[in-house]
Amino acid sequence: MRKSWRDWLPGPEHGAARGVAVWGSPGFRHDGEQIADLLAHCRNLPPRAAAHGATLDGDPDSLAALDRFLDPMTEDDRHALQIDGGLYLGTAMVRHLPGVRWHLWPNGHPLVKLASGREVDVVAIVRDLADAGQLRLAALYADAAADS
Repeated sequence: MRKSWRDWLPGPEHGAARGVAVWGSPGFRHDGEQIADLLAHCRNLPPRAAAHGATLDGDPDSLAALDRFLDPMTEDDRHALQIDGGLYLGTAMVRHLPGVRWHLWPNGHPLVKLASGREVDVVAIVRDLADAGQLRLAALYADAAADS
């Protein structure tokens, strides 16, 4: 059996990014504020929330409002959440939890790095939960708050 060149790469941080990749100039990777500003722009989610009467302002309380309007989740809601939901959750964590910041893997995939050092792949977690119809953004935020 022929081995692939990816077999020697240590983990998912190498290879293709999953859903979202962030690229910029060489110094961009170390500019946490610029990365946070870029990832805070979720295009698909705010209009869907507004259509359901929820305002997304980046506040952790808006996560519970988002959970309420997504129960039950339609197919369109699921598509809007697959990437934007994770970015929105990560943005709320970065803005409101002390010591939390965005971290980019070498392949450009964004993760939230908690003050404890734990990395949370919010995009993948929210995508998987949205696909399963079990989305609870407020609970994910509370878990991160307890760990940071």
